[in-house]
Amino acid sequence: MLTLKGKQVYLRALEPEDLEFIYVIENDERIWEMSSTQTPYSKFLIRQYLENAHQDIYEAKQLRLVICEHQDDAVVGLIDLFDFNPAHRRAGIGILIAEEQERGKGYGKEALQLLIEYGKRHLHLHQLYANISEDNLASIKLFEKQGFQKVGTKKDWNLVGKTFKDEHIYQLLYVH
Repeated sequence: MLTLKGKQVYLRALEPEDLEFIYVIENDERIWEMSSTQTPYSKFLIRQYLENAHQDIYEAKQLRLVICEHQDDAVVGLIDLFDFNPAHRRAGIGILIAEEQERGKGYGKEALQLLIEYGKRHLHLHQLYANISEDNLASIKLFEKQGFQKVGTKKDWNLVGKTFKDEHIYQLLYVH
């Protein structure tokens, strides 16, 4: 699918072979804040999730894709559409480049651009939104550079450790 292929990365569907990668990500406490996770996931549960990953976005209301580097097909991250609402033509979007040393290379930017285009061309979305913690400056910069605008702030939204943090809502309205 040409829509999901860029110069540096391509996006592909989840495969059973992604079990270990997803297991490591879902159990990395450093990113639990971003995913609102508080408990670890077993390989059994992730295997079940992968077995159902074939569901159509209209049925599952979400689409999780793997971000792969063109050069050697290395898996570098995940990108999701979630809370998909075809009646109102909107979805949430989230992205993670797994390893810190892979960040800042343009993989996230290109993956985000590819999924924005996919949402417009194939899902006929009117808008995308992202929820970003006030201190996630890299994500704020990434989304703003792709045309997302901050439309609101949820005050003291997430309790991280002993501190409440604000969460910003970013929105991209498609021009059709």
